[in-house]
Amino acid sequence: MPSVRILITGSSGLIGSEAVEYFGRRGHAVHGIDNNMRADFFGPQGDTGWRLKQLLERVPNYMHRSLDIRDRGAVMDVFATLRVGAVIHCAAQPSHDLAKDRPFDDFDVNAVGTLNLLEAARRHCPQAPFVFMSTNKVYGDAPNELPLVELAKRWDYADAADHQGIKETLRIDRSKHSLFGASKAAADLMVQEYGRYFGMPTACFRGGCLTGPNHSGVELHGFLSFLVKTALNGKTFTIFGYKGKQVRDQIHSLDVVRAFEAFINAPRAGEVYNLGGGRESNASILECFEMIEAVSNRRISWRYDERNREGDHICYISDMTKFRSHYPGWSLTRRVPDIVEEMVRAEALAN
Repeated sequence: MPSVRILITGSSGLIGSEAVEYFGRRGHAVHGIDNNMRADFFGPQGDTGWRLKQLLERVPNYMHRSLDIRDRGAVMDVFATLRVGAVIHCAAQPSHDLAKDRPFDDFDVNAVGTLNLLEAARRHCPQAPFVFMSTNKVYGDAPNELPLVELAKRWDYADAADHQGIKETLRIDRSKHSLFGASKAAADLMVQEYGRYFGMPTACFRGGCLTGPNHSGVELHGFLSFLVKTALNGKTFTIFGYKGKQVRDQIHSLDVVRAFEAFINAPRAGEVYNLGGGRESNASILECFEMIEAVSNRRISWRYDERNREGDHICYISDMTKFRSHYPGWSLTRRVPDIVEEMVRAEALAN
């Protein structure tokens, strides 16, 4: 990939900051947009200021802007000033629980902010690949309609035809999303439309659980990170419904960014990809408990709340067949046990 100027939104967050370091190491001029709104959403635990400090120290070719993507004029000015070669859009209000309490902020950040970026890109760099970090919550609770079987420590798909997981062909309407899922679906559709209507090289990556040691996980967002932090700090973790057997696939932030790179190197117009650990890297909450306890030598304190979260998935595994067929050179470098071990060690050092 020749050196280009890459604009990354949400550049201090989990995926954005991984992208800053990854592309910075490869000699690209990296420009980040992040106003640390995560601290506003989630309080001190969600603050990403520590990560920004790391990036400024580690990535000499990184230029940071504290800018709100809801500010249409400011966004347009950035694109007018820079000759952007690729856009990686990760900025978001990421919690479906928080969205119900702050619906205007949720929609304005997720949907309107995305439109601001798309239109700025169309006017100033329409040939630049535009990568959007979408979410599996655009499917709402439709994945729960797949027949499931209850096993000792997890739920799994009962039908062999569903074994590889959720495909991109699953409907995204006529289901309960949470307001967060609805705002992200609006953004997702708009990213597709700019690709299909204007012919721009855009892609929606519908992520499962994205994780890694640089995640500022909180109870409302960032399950595995929050679980590790809770366990190593001797606090009590709350399981919400489904007997703790709910399954999530887990993908490391580095593998997410490598998928972005694959698309940027060979972009397509208006594409949609599910992105997660798939069958190679997934676990239930109870299985994650076991892995964390084995690595940390600590017992996890937990309580059970029978009420599941609204619109939550019982079993979600991303079918990666489509992305792998388009980009066969990409593969996972880390799986759940590797990720858990890395996160436990990182948290232990932080303490």
